[in-house]
Amino acid sequence: MARRTGSLKPILGGLAVVAAGCFAWASLVERRMFTLRRVEIPVLPAGTDPIRILHLSDLHMAPWQRDKQAWVRSLAGEKPDIVVDTGDNLGHADGIRGIELAFAEFGGVSGVYVNGSNDYFGPVSKNWLRYFSGPSSQRPHGNRAKKLDTPRLERFFTDALGWHSLNNRVDDVTVRGTRIQFFGVDDPHIERDRLDLLTGLLDGVEDEESFEQGRPEPALRIGVAHAPYQRVLNSFVTHGADVILAGHTHGGQVCVPGVGALVTNCDIPRRQVKGLSLWRHAFRSAYLNVSAGLGTSIYAPVRFACRPEATLVTLVAR
Repeated sequence: MARRTGSLKPILGGLAVVAAGCFAWASLVERRMFTLRRVEIPVLPAGTDPIRILHLSDLHMAPWQRDKQAWVRSLAGEKPDIVVDTGDNLGHADGIRGIELAFAEFGGVSGVYVNGSNDYFGPVSKNWLRYFSGPSSQRPHGNRAKKLDTPRLERFFTDALGWHSLNNRVDDVTVRGTRIQFFGVDDPHIERDRLDLLTGLLDGVEDEESFEQGRPEPALRIGVAHAPYQRVLNSFVTHGADVILAGHTHGGQVCVPGVGALVTNCDIPRRQVKGLSLWRHAFRSAYLNVSAGLGTSIYAPVRFACRPEATLVTLVAR
């Protein structure tokens, strides 16, 4: 027995070194390897100019994250036609200052946004292994979670940047001469989505338009949500979405090369935890882009085989 134990020591020691190296990579290197992913979606009518959407999500910003702030600010150089922000911008009680710095160059660029749970409540420490048993708690974390300055965040988006809130709302934006109808919900992960209102909201827009003679139908309909729960994706497809944009999953955050994400923190299939795919429901389908996001909780500052990302989505003619 002593001889067998002795033969295991080098193996265990080697595994410990590998584990330590992986953790160091995930916590010190990869989570700062910000990446711009580029995709094209053929959904516009023939002859329409391409539209460039910068899809940002899950910054989980803390005030000291200067590298992330500078990188997001640099994305203004891509000259997007519109920004779609799918929530969880804040990651600290003072994170709003970092958001204001990160988005400082986007004044004058059209934008829409929805909130995530971490735009309302600060992060709390958790047992990471609980994610394997299903989505994290869909309720705020009792007295442990600090309420964040959501009104200041929304004032910055709407007043300073001129963006449109899609938290259980519908809005039209004309981009490069193309009319796009956006509709969205507040965060489904904490049950703030009001899908029951969506039909009425869309019907109300159509009723108003009936009084505007000669106004064309929207060339495109885009659904926006923070967490891509299946009930939300199905509802968006039912209501005519051509494209759906979401975040929340962090792409799994810790993935296994060759296997992919182990968890999604919602009920979306793991194969669709990040990137562009098709979501099918009731004989219809929509393009779905789930962003792996740019941040992590300050209590889980690691990414492995899942780089932080923003997405430049170019809409092109069918």
